[in-house]
Amino acid sequence: MLDIILFSKKLAELVGWEGPMLITVWYFISGMIIRFVSPPFGKLTAIEQKIEGEYRAKHTDLLNHSEEVAFYNGSDWEKKHINDKFRELINHIKYVLYKRFVMGIFDSMLVKYGAVMIGYTIVGLPVFGPRSKEYLASIKDDPSKITKDYVRNSSLLIHLAKAIGRIVVSYKVVQHLAGYTTLIYELDEVLGDLKQGKFVRTQVTQGTDGKNQEQTLKLNDWGSENHIKVSDNMKFEDVPILSPNGDVLIAKMNFEIKPGMHLMISGPNGCGKSSLFRIMGQLWPVTGGTLYKPSSEKIFYIP
Repeated sequence: MLDIILFSKKLAELVGWEGPMLITVWYFISGMIIRFVSPPFGKLTAIEQKIEGEYRAKHTDLLNHSEEVAFYNGSDWEKKHINDKFRELINHIKYVLYKRFVMGIFDSMLVKYGAVMIGYTIVGLPVFGPRSKEYLASIKDDPSKITKDYVRNSSLLIHLAKAIGRIVVSYKVVQHLAGYTTLIYELDEVLGDLKQGKFVRTQVTQGTDGKNQEQTLKLNDWGSENHIKVSDNMKFEDVPILSPNGDVLIAKMNFEIKPGMHLMISGPNGCGKSSLFRIMGQLWPVTGGTLYKPSSEKIFYIP
């Protein structure tokens, strides 16, 4: 603003107030046109951050619920949802970049090339303007003085145009900032409600049952197929309960469950209760003995 005031005042003394007014009116019209045709970059930035947050949340959910996902054999489902969200994020970013590219061209045409045309008009005012006779008489039609004034006026005009142009195109920065401040405002609003005890918001989470197919296949390959047999009953026959790093929890496990039977497994933490189900669901390897179990279509694990 200081540049605009100083250079406008100095330029007006040399070419008249028509010069500064003309360039100011041009930028004002340009700003209105840009404001009218510009996409809502602030909203688009907020949407991009929201989609990216959802995309990262899906990976976090996959890590937090990896065991449940593996029990449910949901790798394809989770992979599809993560990939769908990734494609949604990429497509949105491409759309925003395209809009920025188009608006960059439009801005340049208005602010840069349009201003140059207006600038030539302004610096020509002393020679071709309404007070040209007085000006030419004062310098006695000396070409060197005309050139001197032309260069000086051009320099003043360039600095004035840059100052106004920065204000005109600053909408991009403001919109970009607004996209982030919108999300921060929503977060602050929620925190304010929490302090006041207003728990009225509904938070929707998606895809907590997806999986990484590549990882599941690797886990399903653990252990020899010779240790696993298909049967109508669930039976452990001399099956050791080992953790993946080789810790022996139970040397040999032997029991049999037939359809209709009920069984409760109890014991202190770390004794191998959950490990038993991980081996049963083939999340952990069967390293010895024989595991008899129904096919995957006939058994259901609840994590």
